[in-house]
Amino acid sequence: MANMSLHKVPMPTRPPEVRSGDFLEVTTGYTAEQAVEEAGRCLQCKNKPCTGGCPVQVDIPAFIAEVAKGDFAAAYAVISRTSSLPAVCGRVCPQETQCESRCVRGVKGEPVAIGRLERFVADWYNEQVQNTAAHPIHNGHRAAVIGSGPAGLACAGDLLRMGYDVTMFEALHLAGGVLVYGIPEFRLPKAIVQQEICRLQALGLHLETNAVIGRVMSIDELMEQQGFETVFIGTGAGLPRFMGIPGENLGGVYSANEFLTRVNLMKAYLPESATPIHCGKRVVVVGGGNVAMDAARCALRLGAEQVSVVYRRSAEELPARAEEVEHAIEEGVVFRFLSNPVEIVANGHRCVAGVRCVEMELGEADASGRRRPVVKANSDFLIDADTVIMAIGTSPNPLIKTTTEGLDTRSFGGIVTDETGATSRPGVFAGGDAVTGAATVILAMGAGKTAAAAMDKYMRQK
Repeated sequence: MANMSLHKVPMPTRPPEVRSGDFLEVTTGYTAEQAVEEAGRCLQCKNKPCTGGCPVQVDIPAFIAEVAKGDFAAAYAVISRTSSLPAVCGRVCPQETQCESRCVRGVKGEPVAIGRLERFVADWYNEQVQNTAAHPIHNGHRAAVIGSGPAGLACAGDLLRMGYDVTMFEALHLAGGVLVYGIPEFRLPKAIVQQEICRLQALGLHLETNAVIGRVMSIDELMEQQGFETVFIGTGAGLPRFMGIPGENLGGVYSANEFLTRVNLMKAYLPESATPIHCGKRVVVVGGGNVAMDAARCALRLGAEQVSVVYRRSAEELPARAEEVEHAIEEGVVFRFLSNPVEIVANGHRCVAGVRCVEMELGEADASGRRRPVVKANSDFLIDADTVIMAIGTSPNPLIKTTTEGLDTRSFGGIVTDETGATSRPGVFAGGDAVTGAATVILAMGAGKTAAAAMDKYMRQK
């Protein structure tokens, strides 16, 4: 009989006064008993509306049914048929706006905790099962994947299972893309990312790090000299945006991209780090997305005494995940809604002394459907600050488009593709943030999977 509780089984979470002082994972995950109990809330709908909300089309009712029976290995087998990164997705995907938003149980009460169950299954498998996957039979074709973030990993995983000889090129010294440089350890432990990458290497993935395609080698050279017959571009969106206000060139102003890369990839929070980062006692983070939440919570863990998130719209328009906002508030982050910076104020040493802001109010809806913020007259105020972190978005890195002939791009830098991921260059495909601009991990994975299928079709039709 189904568990008809209107509420999800609560996720075990470390106390905020403890976790805000370290980089250990905030949530500790379901026990087996909690997972089985939560799985019992699934009604096993025949039309599977939740699966329709999953960009990688995981058969959600099927895996949850296995969890309810206590067969966690079978549940993992169901998930892994379509997802290369279940332990990652279970932690960082915005399930509340995707699969869980379509759950019938959410009509009256809370939806089934699909993401928490996916995380449990992946963690159980990683702890209990020795990875002995055999190499698929090689089909005689070679494919290159540029970028080792979620789009590249998903694409490479599917190509490997189809029998392709796949080489992945990563610009940094560690694979994982935004999963390792952008998302903090307390949300996504890096050991989990490396486990998922090692699983792909067990399938035969060749990984080359410190390989900046467009500098050490061009796409033309990959195809014409190195013998790769098809290429996937999954280079993400690593070019930070700024507001263009006075003071953005002062000491103590960071892009969220730089700040998080130094914290997450370079381990700036460790005493022995070769690349420490100073964030002072008073930090202002500008923006309202998940990146802003990550930057604010990292600043607290680096010793900041006061962290303020400045967002130009109201709490209702905040784009960050509700869970991340809740955790940030619990940890002591202060939110200043309907506020917008107009100047970063300097001290006598050309460093940050404060942020001058204006109050905003919501007017008519803009193209996104959200009400446009407009400035209130005579509403200036100052926030004292030692550090300012700009978390207002990123654009695709321009290196690939400037070093590749015949590759069409959009005005914001995204690569032009059709619905399959095919670009204007025959045999070259792209997906994820390199195409759309900054989006979510799971959408990037979906694009990688779509491109892999199209690459295979292209090869078979040659």
